[in-house]
Amino acid sequence: MKLLPYPHWLVRPLVAAVVLLLSINSGRADDTPQLSSAIVGREFKYVVVRGDSLTRVGARFGVDVSTLAAANGLSASAFLREGQELQIDNRHIVPASWDKGIAINIPQRMLFYFNQPGPIRAFPVALGRPDWQTPIGPFTIVSKRENPEWNVPQSIQEEMRREGKAVTTCVPPGPDNPLGAYWFGLSIPGYGIHSTIAPASIYQFRTHGCIRLHPDDMAEVFPQVKPMTPGQLLYRRLLVAKVGNQVFLEVHRDIYRKEPHPVRSFVEIIRHQNFASSLDWEKVKEIIEQQEGVAREISKHDPEHRSP
Repeated sequence: MKLLPYPHWLVRPLVAAVVLLLSINSGRADDTPQLSSAIVGREFKYVVVRGDSLTRVGARFGVDVSTLAAANGLSASAFLREGQELQIDNRHIVPASWDKGIAINIPQRMLFYFNQPGPIRAFPVALGRPDWQTPIGPFTIVSKRENPEWNVPQSIQEEMRREGKAVTTCVPPGPDNPLGAYWFGLSIPGYGIHSTIAPASIYQFRTHGCIRLHPDDMAEVFPQVKPMTPGQLLYRRLLVAKVGNQVFLEVHRDIYRKEPHPVRSFVEIIRHQNFASSLDWEKVKEIIEQQEGVAREISKHDPEHRSP
């Protein structure tokens, strides 16, 4: 077997991961990381408007506050000025294991809507707290409601009681309803996709397990998604895509502590590919270490030819 040109810092974990992968049977197809061929988002400049903060801008475009701040030479607590320009990079790799209906990748905090034959739509979402996790697995949209009433689950009522808050059993439609203006009920009992009255909470792990979309995004998606639309809740903290001659890598924090070894996932994705020798391994190392949550190119580029 021909040895791949892995650098010294990756040799030991790569060998261990390869041995492990070759010694066990592959899991189900939807559990196996795959190479993607699609990226959403772009690099662009954004002009700050009144009321903006790094949290609000990151929530709207699907970028971590720390990543957004670093890209613009700011501290995470920096105050933004009206008219200030920010460089935004919200490129995300589309998970390869699902291509119909809705896919929600929990570590990415992104919802992908495959509105075939149209383009893939992508929206940042808020998901369950680490102590109140969003479930993983297939689902179907079983209901949709406009201006929904929120019947507060018993578990949340108990949390209100523990925290010394007034216990609410039902919240009518209106500006104080956490579900916002739109609700999709899932086949997973007790869970749904809904808009929110707290848009700054988007792209964070802040919910009791449900999936929140920005009010504008939910208003756009609501008329398009029909009952019985299939969906999948995934947990992919590391994704790789090949688009044309470019290879991209995206790595997120292991918020639910379900995928502790990103190198293993990386090996599993690329072991059947023929582009290992064309990768910038220093860039791979940097992306895995930093876990910025943005798709970064890892293709190796030849030095620019210069005339003598």
